[in-house]
Amino acid sequence: MICPFCKNDNDSVIDSREADSGAAVRRRRECNGCKRRFTTYERFERADKLTVVKRDGTRVPFNSDNIMRGILAACGKRPISAEIKAELVRALEDELNREFEGEVTSVVIGRRVAQRLRALDDIAYIRFVSEHEDFTSIDEIAAEVRIVQEAPKDVPAQSKMFDDP
Repeated sequence: MICPFCKNDNDSVIDSREADSGAAVRRRRECNGCKRRFTTYERFERADKLTVVKRDGTRVPFNSDNIMRGILAACGKRPISAEIKAELVRALEDELNREFEGEVTSVVIGRRVAQRLRALDDIAYIRFVSEHEDFTSIDEIAAEVRIVQEAPKDVPAQSKMFDDP
């Protein structure tokens, strides 16, 4: 590992431990040249990355940054911590990689983000779904608000009693 301070290519690992609930390894290193310490993370990278099939049929490589941008836009100034947003993205990415091989549609991704935001914050959910579902009128937004007000919240960790049609 190259030292970020002196660019020396010789260091020692002082400590290694699990990070991100086992999704990464955190290593504390000491440069043998300048003796300064720094931290690195090792993460598993899938060789068979997902491809997202967009509504217009185009295919693009999966990029979790796109999901984060949508969540940040939806959450705006809502009281949702950066850690919760990052965990939402990480958990969704893990779920998609477990369930899909090769391709996943942007519609599926959007609905899963919406489901998680619905459990997290009603306003962030409405903001997200109005963009994702491409609402074109205030009536569509008002109808969705009524649904949110009348329906119990979905809890992502809770199992469903019935399959969706």
